Amino acid sequence: MARIFDIVEFVDEASTEMVHRIPERGSGDFRIGSQVIVRESQSAVFFRGGRALDSFGAGTHTITTANIPYLVDLIGKAFSGDTPFKAEVYFVSLREFTDLKWGTPTPITIQDPILRMARVQARGSYAVQVSDPQLFVNKIVGTQGIYRTADIQGFFRSMILTKLTDLIGEMGKSILQLAGMAEELTMGVRAKTDEEFAARGCTLTSVYVEYLGPTEETAKAIDEAASMGAIGDMSAYLQFQTARGIRDAAQQPGGGGAGTGAQLGAGMGMGMTMAQMMAQGMQQQQAPQQAAPAAAAAAPQTAAEVQATLDNLDVRLAAGEISEATYDKLYKKWESKLQELGG
Repeated sequence: MARIFDIVEFVDEASTEMVHRIPERGSGDFRIGSQVIVRESQSAVFFRGGRALDSFGAGTHTITTANIPYLVDLIGKAFSGDTPFKAEVYFVSLREFTDLKWGTPTPITIQDPILRMARVQARGSYAVQVSDPQLFVNKIVGTQGIYRTADIQGFFRSMILTKLTDLIGEMGKSILQLAGMAEELTMGVRAKTDEEFAARGCTLTSVYVEYLGPTEETAKAIDEAASMGAIGDMSAYLQFQTARGIRDAAQQPGGGGAGTGAQLGAGMGMGMTMAQMMAQGMQQQQAPQQAAPAAAAAAPQTAAEVQATLDNLDVRLAAGEISEATYDKLYKKWESKLQELGG
């Protein structure tokens, strides 16, 4: 037998829920004469057929045909006063939710005027308050189909990140410059997101960009390029990487005699592999139809060669030679190969 709600109320003792649905699943049975108890900083919104209809502010209300006109019109006036009507009620918190966190779940790739391409991470905080409960329920519950607090906050975070990415592209600054522009980024994100939140019945009371910087891989590429004073000079960068590979091999334990020779050979092998990969990249730009045979002929075979290939992927990504999707695909492929070789 369906449950009839004669008293409808929600007490959020922890003050953590932005929206609470009654009933939690399906539609509830309500009837004329039922009471709706709405506490301070709450609004109760009746919802049916995919849209918010009638709402109640703070106080104790008795449901009548007069105070739920839109719901009555939707259902029809044929039912008697004792007949339950089906609907859902969303209790929306009107208090300000502060110190909410946002951040990049995975690094984002941006065009960089100095590095050509960079992978960056960002994080910050924001505060939000529902200003129009009925519009909020329509846009968030009706359009997005979400009402759990974690899902709503996740949606808000995605809005902020989208606007931040747009802002970075419009500013045309390098990650080397953006790292020191937290205040400008904060103001820009606020300006871009205000209208988006307002269109969903919310007020973004504050938003802060607390950190924006390169990923560890991009930072390493920047450090290495800066240490040789040749950012953007890929041929010089390649020579630098080759020399580092030989140096690292010579410094490995057991560096005497045949061991040193083998390690130096491995270092030179890494340099040769990187040189081959660079040549392949140039050939692919000039003659795409010859790219597949060239790549197959130079496929890394040893653990040292595979490791060199992995190291070079970060360089190619930072230089803009490959996309982030290609980088992720190739990295997984060669990392798996390295594990097979016991590297």
